[in-house]
Amino acid sequence: MWARVVECMLGIWLWMSPFIFRHDPADAAIWINDLATGTILVVISLLSFWRPLKQAHWALLVVGAWLVAFGRLAESPPLAAGYQNHILLGLTVMMMAVIPSEASQPPDSWRLDDP
Repeated sequence: MWARVVECMLGIWLWMSPFIFRHDPADAAIWINDLATGTILVVISLLSFWRPLKQAHWALLVVGAWLVAFGRLAESPPLAAGYQNHILLGLTVMMMAVIPSEASQPPDSWRLDDP
């Protein structure tokens, strides 16, 4: 479950990034993108803790791809730091999304059955 915790922290980072990178308040697109995408990241990563939705983390591949596309296509090079942040964060989110929720647990065949 550590990958889901990292995904949640990345969502919180997205919430803070408009203030850290000092986005222009008049540029509503980047503010809305950061806050909405951060919220989606946090919600999906927290939903993945619930056993019936333990596979929900796969949806974060789409969120990560969106962040990469937004960061690359929103502005022409050279990219501002905020857009570079989106690309790096999107790649990290996609990398975390493919890690199974029980990655730190031994395989099922090795686990002892509880009586």
